[in-house]
Amino acid sequence: MSSRPEDSSADQATTGEAPGGQTPGSPGAGGPPGAGGRDRDAAGRDRDAAGRARNARPRDALGRPLPRGATGDKRIPDDLALPPTQALQLAQELLDSDRPFHAHEVLEASWKSAPAAERDLWQGLAQIAVGLTHARRGNAHGASALLRRGANRVAGYADEPPHGIDAAGICRAAREMAARIDRDGAGAAGPLSARMIAGSPRPGRSGSA
Repeated sequence: MSSRPEDSSADQATTGEAPGGQTPGSPGAGGPPGAGGRDRDAAGRDRDAAGRARNARPRDALGRPLPRGATGDKRIPDDLALPPTQALQLAQELLDSDRPFHAHEVLEASWKSAPAAERDLWQGLAQIAVGLTHARRGNAHGASALLRRGANRVAGYADEPPHGIDAAGICRAAREMAARIDRDGAGAAGPLSARMIAGSPRPGRSGSA
């Protein structure tokens, strides 16, 4: 998975990079063998057995790198493969627990494996989670930009969304959040008001949202 929201493949794809492309400093980069089967290159960057950039440094809950040897937040596996409904449920649980960086990793994994007709949708959802991560980091400009970029992609599925996704509601909520951030700063973001799956219950409630 990508190490930083601003370097996520979900974001890079908007500039034309192929899906799954990783930037230096991403989880998984080659030199002497590193921990967990990872190698290091001449520049000291971690790489996996296939030579892909895979940053082995631990990360905090918002994906920020910690010193090597520190205890980081549990990461989403690089090879995560979930059916769409399960991926959406897990991403929603992560958003509900205010872990948008991890939600972005789940959604990005689904984007990489999605059929062509759904790729923009999953990419947009991942970008919205990246925007939320920027907001939690205090980066107002990055937050509003990624929220709008993601909303524009999701909007294309508002009429016939697959997998029960509330595309129209998510698009609207992301744009409203971007407007709040532009007006009042990153601290005004709050949670995403829409649910990934239309009608899914909110935490602590047994009925529909």
